[in-house]
Amino acid sequence: MTRIIAGAARGARLDVPGAGTRPTSDRVRESLFGALESMDAIDGARVLDLYAGSGALGLEAWSRGAARVDLVEISRSAATVAGRNAGVVAKAMGVVPAAKVHQSAVRPFLSRARGEFDLVFTDPPYDLDDAAMTADLTALAALLSPDAVVVIERGKRASPPDLDAAGLVLLREKAYGDTRVWWAEPDRLGT
Repeated sequence: MTRIIAGAARGARLDVPGAGTRPTSDRVRESLFGALESMDAIDGARVLDLYAGSGALGLEAWSRGAARVDLVEISRSAATVAGRNAGVVAKAMGVVPAAKVHQSAVRPFLSRARGEFDLVFTDPPYDLDDAAMTADLTALAALLSPDAVVVIERGKRASPPDLDAAGLVLLREKAYGDTRVWWAEPDRLGT
């Protein structure tokens, strides 16, 4: 079982899609969101959750004060679960849903998206190759606000993302068991 850890929807239970997804553990989410809150990266943020699965990362941000959340998931069944979860969180918060689910592959979504995002979660399947990861991050760069934070989650043994090629700069990195997380921001110097 996955649940919302904190914020207005604290304790709301989220469904998890069947095969093909790998939910971020409560322990990793708690640590990740602690870091994001210390960076003041959540309150009022426009959030993008790529490879959303259940939508737990984006919905956790919404519960903690994000203004808007877009969940992107290619799997029809996982996108349906994410949509249901968005409804559960909206009901727990007593608000009209400000989370939208897009059943789409990541790069096509990024090519047609408009506006800027302040906080982005990218938690691709562990088997996504480095070239595809770099292409996704490069496509994402044009949609980031100047002070955006990008959180990248991959398997501990995966190569680090090529942040330079994507126009991003590393803020921090941390390993949690079999998971490694990188926090990055847009390269303001353009080096």
